[in-house]
Amino acid sequence: MNDVFSRIEHLHTADEVVQQIESLILEGVLRVGDRLPGERDLAGRFEVSRPILRIALKSLEERGLITSRPGGGTYIADIVGQVFTAPMIELIAAHRKATADYLEYRRDIEGMAADYAARRATAEDRSMLDDIMTRMEAANAGDDFSADAEIDVEFHNAIGECAHNIILLHTLRSCYRLLADGVFFNRSLIYTLPGMREKLLSQHKAIHSAVVSGDPVAARRAAEAHIDFVAEAVDAAERTGEWQRVSRLRLLQRAAGERARSADRRS
Repeated sequence: MNDVFSRIEHLHTADEVVQQIESLILEGVLRVGDRLPGERDLAGRFEVSRPILRIALKSLEERGLITSRPGGGTYIADIVGQVFTAPMIELIAAHRKATADYLEYRRDIEGMAADYAARRATAEDRSMLDDIMTRMEAANAGDDFSADAEIDVEFHNAIGECAHNIILLHTLRSCYRLLADGVFFNRSLIYTLPGMREKLLSQHKAIHSAVVSGDPVAARRAAEAHIDFVAEAVDAAERTGEWQRVSRLRLLQRAAGERARSADRRS
């Protein structure tokens, strides 16, 4: 965060401070939970007086964009999480059709994001993707499914950032919040399917390669193919789970029947 704030160029007013912080939030530079520098430091970076900075921060807090926490510190508020209200999330989680609709929506929007990212990614963006891919490969080599799931979301968020479209960026972040919270399906079940981790890694590599090489057609196709595969994997995981449930019930029923027959024979 050391370099994201810049001196106010014009009238050195609170409004200009507000606008710069708003832009950093809107562009996804400042994320939910990021801590702002202390008052003296931040005023120095903007080259405004501390009273002007206080006015700006008060305005941002009143509008729910930043929040002050007990014990000190000012943070970017959780505005992404408010895209879907708690009652709506409960409805989504309770209806299986929502999962299919969610993946259908992600297929189109992630295809678009990958397309834009391939056209617009900067050298810094490509370096970020390279770093994520290196860490994704390392996570895949281990046995921690939660690490796989965490970097999966990070990768897709990064593709959204590389698309350089504000609305797309925040829409995707909202989608991935629901995914990370397990609203639609249990991702750990998918990773336990045979060969699944390797297949997902291969698909992420295909998206990464197409984006960093600047091939929007290949990037869109790779992203869409990835979601198609995930949809099939979700169905397979759910079927496997249901089959296991039914198998356990059958075993219990057979055991109960055997006990009943044994009791009959003894009597």
